[in-house]
Amino acid sequence: MSEQGSADETVRRWREAAEAGDLVLLDGFHALKHALRFGAEVRMVVADEPGAVRDLARELAPDVEAEVARLVRRAPLKGLLPRVHPTGVAALAVRPAREAGRAALAEPDRRAPVVVLDNPRNLGNVGAVVRLAAGFGATGVVTRGDLDPWHPNVVRAGAGLHYATTVDRVTLETLPPGPLYALDPEGEDIRSLTLPDDALLAFGSERHGISPELRARADHLVSLPMRPQVSSYNLATSVAMTLFHWGGPKP
Repeated sequence: MSEQGSADETVRRWREAAEAGDLVLLDGFHALKHALRFGAEVRMVVADEPGAVRDLARELAPDVEAEVARLVRRAPLKGLLPRVHPTGVAALAVRPAREAGRAALAEPDRRAPVVVLDNPRNLGNVGAVVRLAAGFGATGVVTRGDLDPWHPNVVRAGAGLHYATTVDRVTLETLPPGPLYALDPEGEDIRSLTLPDDALLAFGSERHGISPELRARADHLVSLPMRPQVSSYNLATSVAMTLFHWGGPKP
């Protein structure tokens, strides 16, 4: 088969897989790299220039170089994606089983907190929080509300690190167990507290804060130090400060 014929077949297979709607789009090399590192089942990898992607893997991620080289196929990304990532590569992967993630969230002896995002609105901010949670070794990130934490723009902003932690959407009734620490300007200064490993760390939106129903469920209200007349921190910044106060991954 010619290279063009092979590319046409790859495009056809990609479109069929994408239209099925049960796979996760990994947009860009870093998303692909992290997904492979943390055990994702990657079904397809496409690139305008497969050789350039192999070179990236050799330079930036030699631990997954062989897998990238095995998977990547040539296809014109401009016709497959709304926008093409600067690294010129995209992939489709299987979403982790929700049952396993929910079991990890419900573990009674968790060794790291769960981040709770209460009605978040910005896809990029949620992705940044997933990236932080993965880096700090948090048990997971759960969201309440309409936003899909596995939206392609969230996965893009999270650099594929959804596969390094648990990411799910919950209701108030299905929150994981554990003491609930809600970030609120009227709460106790976080510097006076020790956050337990099994805590739920809840954050509202920059505009509206924690919802009344989640605030009513909170065991503790916690505030971050902030200069007077400054309105708020960015969501990801608030999460980073709180996880850093918790302590981060154990040596």
